[in-house]
Amino acid sequence: MSQPSREPIIKFRAVVKAFGPKVIYSGLNLNVYEGETLTIIGGSGVGKSVLLKLLIGLLKADAGRIEYKGQSVPKMTERELGVLRTHIAMLFQGAALFDSISVGENVAYGLREHFRKQMTGDEIEKRVQWALSLVGLPGIEAMRPADLSGGMKKRVGLARAIAVKPDVLLYDEPTTGLDPINTTRINHMITGLKRVLGITSIVVTHDMASAFKVSDRIAMVHKGRIIAAGTPDDIQRSEHPGVIDFIRGQAPENEDVETLLTT
Repeated sequence: MSQPSREPIIKFRAVVKAFGPKVIYSGLNLNVYEGETLTIIGGSGVGKSVLLKLLIGLLKADAGRIEYKGQSVPKMTERELGVLRTHIAMLFQGAALFDSISVGENVAYGLREHFRKQMTGDEIEKRVQWALSLVGLPGIEAMRPADLSGGMKKRVGLARAIAVKPDVLLYDEPTTGLDPINTTRINHMITGLKRVLGITSIVVTHDMASAFKVSDRIAMVHKGRIIAAGTPDDIQRSEHPGVIDFIRGQAPENEDVETLLTT
């Protein structure tokens, strides 16, 4: 995969986030470079999805700095956050489609929300067609989300995200719940959209096979911080015990799994 430029467009600096007594981040630092696909890995509950929500202002950090192209995300007004979300779009874990409206209306939702003054109805319709074609689902605008398979729902969610033509695309567990064929299809779309649109991508996943296939770089979250970041080869060669255990799917050596299962 091509190497990213060395000027980060997204910066996390000393970010702290907690929900009550549960500390998610205790000083997280991370760079994201233009044009790269960065995958965030880590165990369940470490805050991988929280990172994405902090970046687009759905959650507020307790301390630290989060910047997009030099602009402070925590200091943005609601109007500024609305503009930010046209530059940074997100594919939510469950696709988050609205069951009460058609596929076409779902894909058009962000366009009508953010560009209703700039785009005509015909332009929105053409953009919806373009987005659905990019994810391999042309001509399904009239269908309802309830009539779609899990894999198709993910692809419609992806079409909705790319319809606004963002600079950055966030993928929250894009392959969770999918069979191997649809997992492979989503992986191909992540790499294909980067190639065709030149988009910067942040992928959150616990699927290491997917992470190694789609990533320029991988960063691992552990105990509130990034403990390792580098190319897929760097991560595979890491000597950090937490990284080794995670990518091999092993429990830590000092963890008595039999005791855990019986308590």
